[in-house]
Amino acid sequence: MTELSGLYTYSSALGDSESDAGTFRVDIEPAGPTFHWSDGTYRLHGYRRGEVVPTMELVFAHKHPDDRDRCEEIVAQVCNTGGFFCLYHRLVDAQGRTRRVLTAGEAILGPDGAVTALEGVMVDLSRTLQRETEQTAREAVAGATATRTVIDQARGILMGQLKIGSDDAFQLLVTTSSHRNVKLVAVAAELVQLANSPEARTYLDRAVRAIELHGRPDSAGGRRAG
Repeated sequence: MTELSGLYTYSSALGDSESDAGTFRVDIEPAGPTFHWSDGTYRLHGYRRGEVVPTMELVFAHKHPDDRDRCEEIVAQVCNTGGFFCLYHRLVDAQGRTRRVLTAGEAILGPDGAVTALEGVMVDLSRTLQRETEQTAREAVAGATATRTVIDQARGILMGQLKIGSDDAFQLLVTTSSHRNVKLVAVAAELVQLANSPEARTYLDRAVRAIELHGRPDSAGGRRAG
């Protein structure tokens, strides 16, 4: 885990993957705002402490152009009214890398009700989102592979039972799927399950005949369920 000014950040959903983060405080003063950044906040912007002096102009210069106006609106609003704020936006650091960042904090009010400071935390979610996207992609590939396997097994069953070719068997599955208004993989899975059941011979024959009936035209050249 990462510790920054007492702040611990990690991805509980994806394990102990570290997320870079930093804290900040902006004192609102008559002469202008004064910024206090943790080392992590400097790092998120692509700097090391001492390389730059944080200013409001610098902060907004690092917002992605498509997100900048909205970020400025929210900051202006909380500086006027106080309260909590949360921004999910893109930050472009000094090296040109785009980070997906969550910034959350509070506008602190003074005795007269005016905002005296903004303070909060900034967390880089890029790594977490990347891992989540990669995991989703892996699951999608695994699901597609499993689906293909089931369909191929069902096609093989039809080929063996009806003594037909691979393309014809697949077309029977497709037509049955359309006729029953269910997904192709569901039709295939039912057939495979029947083939693996103790009563396979009786029920499988019936299922194959039903698929054959639905998949071929009920005309002079078609077959009847026997």
